[in-house]
Amino acid sequence: MENQSNPISTMSTFKRHAIPALTAFLLTTRTLSFQPSLHHSPRYTTHLFSESESSPPIPTRIAVAGATGRTGRHVVSSLLSRSIPVLALVRDTEKASNLFDPTDDLLSIRKTDLGSEEDVLKALSEEECEAAIWCATGFSDAPDQSIWTKLQAVLGLAVKPKGTIDAVGLPALGKGLASKGKRMADGKVLPRVVMLSSAGVTRPGWSAEKKEALEGCAGIPIVRLNPFGILGVKEESENVLRKCGMFPQMIEHIKGVDYSIFRPCGLNDNWPSNQRPIFSQGDVAVGRINRKDVAQILVDILSTPEATGKTFEAITIANSDGYYPPATSLSAALGRLQSDSENAGKGPSEEVVRATYAIMQQLLPGEKQDASQLAMGQTYEQLDKGETGRLGVKGQENVAGAGLTPSL
Repeated sequence: MENQSNPISTMSTFKRHAIPALTAFLLTTRTLSFQPSLHHSPRYTTHLFSESESSPPIPTRIAVAGATGRTGRHVVSSLLSRSIPVLALVRDTEKASNLFDPTDDLLSIRKTDLGSEEDVLKALSEEECEAAIWCATGFSDAPDQSIWTKLQAVLGLAVKPKGTIDAVGLPALGKGLASKGKRMADGKVLPRVVMLSSAGVTRPGWSAEKKEALEGCAGIPIVRLNPFGILGVKEESENVLRKCGMFPQMIEHIKGVDYSIFRPCGLNDNWPSNQRPIFSQGDVAVGRINRKDVAQILVDILSTPEATGKTFEAITIANSDGYYPPATSLSAALGRLQSDSENAGKGPSEEVVRATYAIMQQLLPGEKQDASQLAMGQTYEQLDKGETGRLGVKGQENVAGAGLTPSL
């Protein structure tokens, strides 16, 4: 049982951290049934966060792991739209060629086994990449996988989680890029490895008291069910990447690599895109964000020194265009967040976490604003109307129907 906070101290902390955060927000402020083709995607000069007057030079090449995934494909498109050369690390080159324009001079498509350190290191070395974005999820929704392939994946994740692509490929990126030294802009350090993680990765390991106190985020379906233990795999992968950055001496043959870990909340392609993100720390955020906005944020992190060495979550506020448009830069929002080095990667204090939770719960979609009552596959709108979601009622969900297949 965790010690209970002093009420006066808690209120002081709330005023010091939560109220300024809410003020700043007020002042500055199931995937579609088809996937838009990114083949011959046009070049755009605008994106979610505008370039500042002192933007860093265009990178020589950015590696994207999981480039054909539902988020990765948007990351590739965003990079190409900014005329940034891309190395797409993929399992299926034919699929990649159908998604993207293989004749694009800025794009290199390379078949890569993300579960092989040797394969990842070779790709980074031969293609001379400057930085990398990790978009691989550890899950596949490919309908053409054989029963045996799916069975191998499930057994592999359950028996040897340290052999999953997250646990092998992500530190390999750190190892391959650490030797390149620092990426700098105006005397500030930029990330070399940007990891797409997930909100909720720490919640299965919370104490019973904390889960009860923060039920609005600890009781959501993905945390309650945690299919195949994927959240634990993601958390361990985060820890390995942090060690690459903060404690490289703990990992053999790895020098320190500058990183940033981004944990978006519920990915929903029906949610409006180009919306204002709300960033937080402590793994208490719950809500929605469009994959296109996730991709834009991942790309913008590459040129945001305030993101270096930090772990944070984000949701977006829908229908904000004209009232709370996206800010022109990530710098101000991310500059207010704590570096992992300040807390050994464990996140903010419990007082700050609970104050943040109190605010974030007010930003939930829907009228009932009680994410803990959701069944997996049920939307906030269905909850408000008393309708059952696509996977059944809470506690009896058909998890297999979600189509999640772990990949190695």
